[in-house]
Amino acid sequence: MMEIDEFAQRFGEEPGYLDFARVGPVGRPVRDEEAALSSFLGRARFGTIDMLVQQDARVRTAIGDLIGFPADQVVFQPNTSQGLMHALFGITGEVALSLAEFPSNTFAVSRAADALGVVTPLWLETDHGRITPGNLRDQLTASTVAVMVSLVDFRTGYLVDLEGIRQVIGDRLLIVDAIQGLSVVDAPFAVADVVVSGGQKWARAGLGTGFLALSERAIDRLTPVWSGFNATDVEGTPLDEVPPPTHGAQAFQVSNPDFVAQGRFAAALEDIAQVGVPAINARLAEKVTRVIDLADEFGLAVASSRNEAERAGIVVVEPPAEQLTVLTASLHNHGVTVTTRQGAVRISPHVTTDEETFSMLKASFMSFASAINV
Repeated sequence: MMEIDEFAQRFGEEPGYLDFARVGPVGRPVRDEEAALSSFLGRARFGTIDMLVQQDARVRTAIGDLIGFPADQVVFQPNTSQGLMHALFGITGEVALSLAEFPSNTFAVSRAADALGVVTPLWLETDHGRITPGNLRDQLTASTVAVMVSLVDFRTGYLVDLEGIRQVIGDRLLIVDAIQGLSVVDAPFAVADVVVSGGQKWARAGLGTGFLALSERAIDRLTPVWSGFNATDVEGTPLDEVPPPTHGAQAFQVSNPDFVAQGRFAAALEDIAQVGVPAINARLAEKVTRVIDLADEFGLAVASSRNEAERAGIVVVEPPAEQLTVLTASLHNHGVTVTTRQGAVRISPHVTTDEETFSMLKASFMSFASAINV
């Protein structure tokens, strides 16, 4: 096992970075893994290509260990969006989701509906942007076959109640976009039927990394519409024939993966497994509380939840509309990296967020307060 402080020391982002909900800077193990695998690919010594191919099993094992799915029910994807497209193009029936979900979700449902005509979106009303078991229950219909939710909402930072939603939806498929909580939330993924995520945010594995995990029920109900030559039961590459897709998660792939990206993702997840998600979650909770305390100190309205049971790593502050530009400029002038969208500022620390970064954030808030009180 690895201590949380040792884990944090493996990263080296510049002070002021508070935008992990957008992209998580990768650490030394991931960079070393990429360099080593790229070197193997460049030299192509005897046996190295076969070794690169083995990264697929390695990364699926690491993903499965993290979310509690068997490795053979996990398939690597280059990003969350492609995994969601695979899932939604394979569904027949009504899919319930909020139009406020990240576009990877809404586009997957809409594109599948437009292209195949077998999926119907059921656009859910939310409770101030949140999907809860209570507001979901009365909106489902007899035609609803699946419910899509984000583990953590990208705008509100709300941590969804997966177990409560599972109880409400019964035998319907539960599809979870996990990207804003993967590796920092100890979520009950076993209640989900489809779990999709990328590794470029909180898992800090870089772009080009992701996965699609399917329960046995999902495997039985989803049709692998995009299913390539490497997704059959034929050993090796099928030549002079076009066999049907295999029965399983591996049917939901199109071609050979990026083995170097798989190695990066595996290295990141193996480190996370060493320290443990609960330890990461506990340290991150401390950082989030400090951000909220600073916002309170300078009179900034916190729109995201203060309850640890309803939050992960995202803090959302909403200044009055006429003060947003001043706040954004103050953050920029002090070298603080955040995301500003639709009148709100999203601040997302990680376990590596240091004292210098908090000092920079405090200084930016102080400049903001001084500017609006002139």
